[in-house]
Amino acid sequence: MFVVIGYIVVVGALLGGYVGAGGHVGVLVQPFEFLIIFGGAVGAFIVSNSPKVLKAVLRGLGGVFKGSKYTKTFYLETLTLLNNIFVKIRQQGLLAIEADIDNPSQSPIFSAAPNVLADHHAVEFITDYLRLMVAGNFDVHQVDNLMDLEIETHHEEEHLPIGALSRLADGLPAFGIIAAVMGVVHTMGSVGKPPAELGELIGAALVGTFLGILLSYGFIGPLVGLMEQKLAESTKYYQSIKAGFIASMNGYAPPVAVEFARKVMFSAERPLFAELEEHLKNNKQ
Repeated sequence: MFVVIGYIVVVGALLGGYVGAGGHVGVLVQPFEFLIIFGGAVGAFIVSNSPKVLKAVLRGLGGVFKGSKYTKTFYLETLTLLNNIFVKIRQQGLLAIEADIDNPSQSPIFSAAPNVLADHHAVEFITDYLRLMVAGNFDVHQVDNLMDLEIETHHEEEHLPIGALSRLADGLPAFGIIAAVMGVVHTMGSVGKPPAELGELIGAALVGTFLGILLSYGFIGPLVGLMEQKLAESTKYYQSIKAGFIASMNGYAPPVAVEFARKVMFSAERPLFAELEEHLKNNKQ
């Protein structure tokens, strides 16, 4: 919703200022200029990215029009899930958690956190490290390093479509200049026409530069910034889970381990200590 509102503000401010200054909107309607700019940029975009990245871009663009799932409610669910897992391990041993790991959808612990359960990446991240803990006596530092590497890999992989869109945004002004130059070439080939017609041709050529810059800084560039913010939220989420796991493996009590995870979260979504304590009391397994 905010993306659409932002686009409306961009277009409204530009057209409002242009019309208010006496400009004619019809001059801006140059479909062939748009074809040259956008078509050329999309073609270069396809050439410069692998099919995997192109698919990731489409998925990423679909996500920018949705609100962030990393809300306080989502974090409370995650922290409660971790607490219940750590409590069960402490009371019944690591082997008691095997059934929950093998089939999270049928696990009472995971089912109590439906929003987390719906995120298969989060479930996979949690269950994989629980499986490692069950499988053998791993050194805490090894698990800590492995988690860092996996989170770094996740960040790099999710940044690929962001980098691709960023390059597209950077290239659009250049394609706008190409369209403008082609318009000037067309105008120079029509020097025998009346001044009024030449003025229209020059105006159409300059619209190319305008469109290239507008598409870059008014539309594609802001999407890149939003996707980067969403990636930062995702990375921080996994870092908070990691902090809880490492604290638990170091022998801290479940509430303390969960507090380690809470403190890593961004302050805007981080639940207060009292909120978390109340949530844990109300959602004991």
